[in-house]
Amino acid sequence: MSFMNNLINGTDFDHKSLNALQKVTLRAVVMSFLFFGLVAIEGMIMRMVQVGPSAPIPHMFFHPAHYFSIMTVHPIVGIFGSTYQLVFGAFMFLVPFLTKKPLYSVKIANAVWLLITIGTAMSWIAAFVWEYAPLYTLYWPLPADTSQFSVVGGIVFIVGVALIMVGTLLFIYNIYATIFARVGVHKNKTTKELLISGFGIDGMLNLIHKLTGKPPYSKEPALALPVVAIFRGTVDTFLDAIVILSAGVLVLIYLIFDASGHPLNVAAIDALLYKNYFWWGLDLVADGLVLIYVAGSWYLLATLITGQKLFMENVARAALMLELLVSWMVWSHHLLADQPQPEMMKLISGEMVTAFELLTQGLALFITLVTLWKARPLKMTPPLAYLLGGLVGFGLAVPAAIIQADMGMNRVLHNTQWIIFAHVHIALIVGLYMTLYSAVYVLWPLATNNTTMFSKKLTWIHFWLYLIGGIGMGAFAGMAGLKGMLRRHLYVHGEFNTLMVLAAICGTMVLIAWFIFLMNIVLSVGIKGLIGIFLPAEDKSASYGIESEEA
Repeated sequence: MSFMNNLINGTDFDHKSLNALQKVTLRAVVMSFLFFGLVAIEGMIMRMVQVGPSAPIPHMFFHPAHYFSIMTVHPIVGIFGSTYQLVFGAFMFLVPFLTKKPLYSVKIANAVWLLITIGTAMSWIAAFVWEYAPLYTLYWPLPADTSQFSVVGGIVFIVGVALIMVGTLLFIYNIYATIFARVGVHKNKTTKELLISGFGIDGMLNLIHKLTGKPPYSKEPALALPVVAIFRGTVDTFLDAIVILSAGVLVLIYLIFDASGHPLNVAAIDALLYKNYFWWGLDLVADGLVLIYVAGSWYLLATLITGQKLFMENVARAALMLELLVSWMVWSHHLLADQPQPEMMKLISGEMVTAFELLTQGLALFITLVTLWKARPLKMTPPLAYLLGGLVGFGLAVPAAIIQADMGMNRVLHNTQWIIFAHVHIALIVGLYMTLYSAVYVLWPLATNNTTMFSKKLTWIHFWLYLIGGIGMGAFAGMAGLKGMLRRHLYVHGEFNTLMVLAAICGTMVLIAWFIFLMNIVLSVGIKGLIGIFLPAEDKSASYGIESEEA
C-alpha cells in the first residue's frame, strides 16, 4: 500500500509549491533522463547485435540500415537530448542561485527544453522511420547523398538538429542576459568588470600580482568561480552551435534542391575543408564545453559538499582562461589519420596543443581532490560518492585520449572501438554523468522544496551498478578495439563474442541502474507530481522571491 501511495503521490512532494524556475528546471531534468533511457536501450541493442546471431533480440536489429541508423542518432539523443537538457536546466537554475538574481526569462527557458525535446525526437524519428544513416559525424558529402538515404528522412533529421541548435542559442542568450543584468549584486558592476571576471582574467592577474609582490587585482571577483566556468563554457557552446547549425543549413539546401529535381553539385564543397570546420565545432562540444563545464561543476560541488573555500581558486580561474585558447586549437587530433590533413596541423594542433588538455583537466581534478582532502573528515554521502565517480571517469578517459593524440598510436587506435569506449563512453557515461548525478542530488532539495528522496538504498544500488557497469562496458569494448574491432562497422557473426558479451552485461548494469534511479525519482515525486511539473506554476516568481514571468 505504501509503495502504491508513493507511486501515485510521492513522499512529501507538492508541485503547487514550486515556483516557475523550479518547474522549468525539473521539466528539463525529466526529459533528459527519459532520453537517457532511450539512448541506453539503443546502445544495448547495438551491443547485442555485436554479440552475434545468438543474441536474444529481434532479427530486424541485425539489418545494416537499421543498425547504422541507430548509430547515427545515438549520439544526437545522448549528447543533445539528454546531456544538453540536463546541463542547460541545471545552469539556468544555478546562475540565478549563485548570482542572487532572477533568471532573465522563464519563457525562454521553457522554449529551450521544448525545442531540444522536439528536435531530438525529430532526429530520432528520421532514423527510425526513414533509416537515415550517414553516421553521426555527417562527413561531407554523405549527409547529402540521396542515392543512399531518403530525402525526407534527411530533411527531418537536419531540421531536428537545427531546432536543437536554436534551443542552444536561446539558452546562451538567457544565461548572458542574466549575468549582465544590472540588478542585485551586479547593480554597480560594469560590463568590463563582468567580462574580465567571466573569462577568468582576474584570476590570472591576481597570480601575476602575487608573483610581482603587488596587491591583489581583485579580492572579491565579480563572478563566483562556477559562474565563470558557465560563462566561459558558454562561449564554446555558442561557437559549436553556429558551426553545427550552419553545416546543417548547407546539408538542408542540398536536400531541398535534390527533392525539387534540381540537384546541386556536391563536389563544389571541399570535403577536407568541411571536415576541419565541422570537427572544429564538434570538438568545442567534446574538448571545450565538456571539460570546462565539468571543471566548474567539480568546483561548485566540492565547495558545497565541504563548505570550504576552493583550493587555489586563482589558479582555477586562470586555467579556465587558458582552456579558452586550448579548446579552440585542438580539433586536428580528430584528423590525425587523414592523409590529406597537413602534417604541421597534425603536429601542432593534434599533438602539441592537445597535450595541454591533460594539464588543464588534471589541474581541475587536483584542485577538486585537494579541496575535499583539506575538509576531512567527510561523510560519504551520495553527492560526494557521485562526484568521486565523476573524477574517476575523467581520470580514466582523459589519459586514454592523450594516448591517441600521437600520430603513431593514432594509426593503431583511431578507427577502433578503443576510442569510442575507453575514451568517449567512459568520459560521458562515467565522468560527465556521475558529475551530473552528484549535481542532481545536491540541487534536489533546492529544486523540490526539500522533498524527501524515497530510498537511500536505491541511491546506493544505482551508484554501484552504474559505476561498475559504465567502467566495465568501456573497458571490455575498449579491449576489443585493441584486438582490432573497428568502429562504424557491423559484426554479425560474433567475431569478438566474449568481450562483447562482457560489454553487454556491463551495459545492462547501466540500463538497470537508470531504471532504479528513475523509479526512485518517480516514487519520490509521484505520478501526480510528475504530471504537475508540466503544469503552470502557481508561484510565478522565477527565483528567490524576485518576480518574473509565468512558467
